[in-house]
Amino acid sequence: MVGIYSYGVYIPRYRIKVPEIARVWGGNANDVMRGLGVFEKSVPDLDEDTATIAVEAARAALRRRAVDTDAIGAIYVGSESHPYAVKPTACTVGEAIGATPNMTAADYEFACKAGTAGIQTCMGMVKSGMIPLGIAIGADVAQGAPGDALEYTAAAGGAAFVIGNEDVIAEINHTCSFTTDTPDFWRREGQNYPRHGGRFTGDPGYFKHVQGAARLMLDAMKTSPKDYDYAVFHQPNAKFPQRVAKMLGFTDEQIRPGLVVPRLGNTYSGASMIGLAATLDTAKPGDRIFVTSFGSGAGSDAFDITVTDAIESAGFDRAAAPSVEKLLANPTYLDYALYAKHKGKIVMQK
Repeated sequence: MVGIYSYGVYIPRYRIKVPEIARVWGGNANDVMRGLGVFEKSVPDLDEDTATIAVEAARAALRRRAVDTDAIGAIYVGSESHPYAVKPTACTVGEAIGATPNMTAADYEFACKAGTAGIQTCMGMVKSGMIPLGIAIGADVAQGAPGDALEYTAAAGGAAFVIGNEDVIAEINHTCSFTTDTPDFWRREGQNYPRHGGRFTGDPGYFKHVQGAARLMLDAMKTSPKDYDYAVFHQPNAKFPQRVAKMLGFTDEQIRPGLVVPRLGNTYSGASMIGLAATLDTAKPGDRIFVTSFGSGAGSDAFDITVTDAIESAGFDRAAAPSVEKLLANPTYLDYALYAKHKGKIVMQK
């Protein structure tokens, strides 16, 4: 039984509202909010980046459950905004949480699905007996050029999942992936902001790959959408996951607990993982969760997950770390000038 041993999330407390961004760039805020289904997004503090977010998410996971840090044999951090081009974020996380140097660590990049790729790697290593526990993290301080459509949604946050094979709170029954070379979104070396392929972003980008991985999973498990209590799909905005859920036969009720993007924005590598965490925050033993991530470039990872009795056992304490709902509550709002300062869009000349 390979699955989730613990999990944790970190979301900065700062936000900017979509109308404030539209005010600066002359957009129609109502049209933007209707089109994207996003009303505000998270913003990192001045001293926050992917590394600090990944560390806080990992620490939250370890607060929920006693973990022998000597048993952590691998740490993988998926992101498209690592603070260093050459220096792994994963090593910083390992040092910060007190993991033993007797481990493997690496940074992953596959746009918004790099974190779920880390989950798959940890699953394989745990299942093979190479390591007792692995940590997979999806975290981003997402980039969006000033005035670009991405700026309305590019947010900050991350989630960490400890993967093991003993007394897991949720068993990962199966995982599969669907991948092609689709140039829907990219950022070249040395460029500060990504570019997107416009009409390729929805299809053949998002919808082809999410449906591709999801249908592979349903075929492999011989299931249908009605066999699941919850579903989580990558959420670059609120419209895409709702549309693909309907295309696949899932209901609004199934995706509602994990659909956090309207108040959070798109946390890129953290998006589907935070959605899964929000679902686990309220899930009960026996609940079955369907998850499909998406990363531009392009590919999707799908997971079939069953919540176990351990999620309500004495050894696991959900209340020991903030829920996604608590992290989204009571935000501090910024105007565009402070937002630009926080994001490094404007810097003081020395």
